[in-house]
Amino acid sequence: MAHLTQILLLLAVAVAVVLACQRLQVPTSLGYLLVGVILGPHTVGPTIHVPEFEALAEFGVVFLLFTIGLNFSLPQLNALRHQVLGLGTGQVALTTAAVGIAAWLAGVPGAAAFVIGAAFAQSSTTIIASLLKERGEDNAPHGRLGLAMSVFQDVTAVPFLVIIPALGVAVAADVLALELAWALAKGALAFALVFLAGRWLLRPLMHHVAERRSAEMFTLTVLLIALLAAWATDGLGLSLAFGGFLAGMILGETEFRHQVEAAIRPFRDVLLGLFFVGIGMRFDPVAVWPVLHWALLGALVILLAKTLIVAAMMRRIGLAPRLAWRTSLLLAVGGEFGLALLAIALDARAIDARLGQIAISAILLAMVAGAVVIRFNSAIAGLLARSAGPAQAAPGAPQAELPLPGAADASAPVVIGGYGRVGHTVAVLLQASGVPFVAFDTDPKRVAQGRADGHAVGYGDIADPDLLAAIHVERAALVILTVDEAATALKAMSLLRKACPQVPVIARARSLDESGQLVAAGAAHAHPEAIEASLRLGATALHMLHVAPGDIEQIVQGVRNRGYRPVAETEPDR
Repeated sequence: MAHLTQILLLLAVAVAVVLACQRLQVPTSLGYLLVGVILGPHTVGPTIHVPEFEALAEFGVVFLLFTIGLNFSLPQLNALRHQVLGLGTGQVALTTAAVGIAAWLAGVPGAAAFVIGAAFAQSSTTIIASLLKERGEDNAPHGRLGLAMSVFQDVTAVPFLVIIPALGVAVAADVLALELAWALAKGALAFALVFLAGRWLLRPLMHHVAERRSAEMFTLTVLLIALLAAWATDGLGLSLAFGGFLAGMILGETEFRHQVEAAIRPFRDVLLGLFFVGIGMRFDPVAVWPVLHWALLGALVILLAKTLIVAAMMRRIGLAPRLAWRTSLLLAVGGEFGLALLAIALDARAIDARLGQIAISAILLAMVAGAVVIRFNSAIAGLLARSAGPAQAAPGAPQAELPLPGAADASAPVVIGGYGRVGHTVAVLLQASGVPFVAFDTDPKRVAQGRADGHAVGYGDIADPDLLAAIHVERAALVILTVDEAATALKAMSLLRKACPQVPVIARARSLDESGQLVAAGAAHAHPEAIEASLRLGATALHMLHVAPGDIEQIVQGVRNRGYRPVAETEPDR
C-alpha cells in the first residue's frame, strides 16, 4: 500500500497519454515511452519509484516473445525457412554487421558495437502495421513484403537473447569466444528441454485443462507455462525472454494456439506497456543534449543503412525499383525490439550507460522519423526510383501474414464458430469445394476429432474478443456461426459487427425468434433449423411429385425471403 499513490499516478498518466496517442493515431508504444519520460527521474515533476517495477516490466518482453513464438511453431518455421533464412536473416545480419563494424571503427568497444548493430537492425512491426492499415496499404505488395520481413526479424533476432547477456561476462573475463560458445550450448540445451517437455507434458496438460471448460484455469495454466519456461532459461544463465519464446513456439504447434494468444494478450499488452515506460524512464534529456548530435547521427544511420540494405536485397530477388524502395522505406523505422535488446545489454553491462543513452535516443528518433517516412513512402520511393510505373511482387515473394491453421494457401479463409454436428457438416462441404476454412470449438474432444478428420480446427471461444483479434477475423471471407447456445451466438454476432462490419456472417438458429434476433444483430442470414428441415422435406416431396426443380427452388426461396412468415403464421396443433 506504500506505493499505491505512485501506482495510481502511473495509471492516470498512462491512460491520458495513451488516449491522446490513439486520438492522434500515434502508436501506443511511443505513448508509453513518453509516460516513462514524464514520470522518470530525469524530468521535472513527480517521479515514480516502485522497487518491483523493473522486474514486473521485464515480463512484458517475456510475453511479447511468447506471442511471437506462438506464431512461429517448428512446422511453420520449416515451411518458411527460405524466407526466414533469406530475407529476414539477411537483413538483420547485414545491418548488424554494417552498423557494428562502423561503430567499432569509430572507437566503440567490440561487444558494445555488436549490441548497437543488433539493436539498430530491428524494425517496429507495430508502427509498420498500424500505419499501413491506416493508409490501406497492408495488402499492397510492398506492405505485405515489409510486414513479412518485420515479423521475421523478431524470430531471427532471438539468438541475440542468448548472445547479448554473455557479452557482459565476456568483456569482464576476456574470454569472449568461450562465453559465447557456452551461451549457445546452453541455448541448445534449453531448446531441447522445452521441446521434450512440450511434446510429452504440455499437450496432455492443455487437453486436461481445456476439458474443465474454465477460462480462469486455462489462463492460469498459460501463465504458468510461459513463466516456468522463462524461469528455466534464467536458471541456465540465459534471458527470461528466450524461455518465453521457446514455450510459445511449442504451444504454437497445438490446436490451442489462438486461444492461448487470446488468454495472454491482456497481460502482454499491459506488461509490455510497463516495459516501455521503464525504457522511457532511462531516457535523460539533460544527458542526451551534449550527445544529441551522436543520437541524430545514429538515427540517420538506422534509416539509411536499412533502406539501402533492404533495397539492394529486394532488387536482387527481382523486384521492380519502385517496389524495392517502398519496401525498404517501411523497414527503415526503429524498433521496440531494439530497445528491448538495449535494456538486456545494459542490465548485463555489455554496453555502458552513455552509449546506451545514445543508442536509445537514436532508436526513439528513428521510430518517430521512420513513421513519417512510412506515411510518405510512395512519394519518396518515386523520387528514388525515378519511376512512377506500377510494380509487381516477384514470384515467390513472402506473404505478410502467417496463415491460419490449415489455410496456408489463402489469405481470406472462412471462419466457423462451433464444430458440433452443424459445424462439422459445413466443414465437410467447404473442404469438398476446396474452400479454405478454420473452425473453433470449446470442446477439446471435438477439436481432436476434427483434426483427426483432417480439418483445420482449433480450440477457442468464437465469442471471445481476444480470440477474434488473435485470428485477425477482419481478414476472413465469411464467418459462419454454428454454436448451439443462442446467447453465445448473439454475443459473437455483436463482437463481429464491431470488429469487422465488412465481413458477412451467416448463422444457425434453433427457432424463428432466434433467427430474427441474429438477423437484427447483423447476420446476413440466420436459418432456423426446424423450419429449414421442414422446407427440405417439403421440397423432396415436391420433387418426387415431379414438380419442376426451378419451381421448387423458387417456392422455398420465397418462403425464406419473406422471413418464413408463410410457414409460421399459425401455430399447428401437435
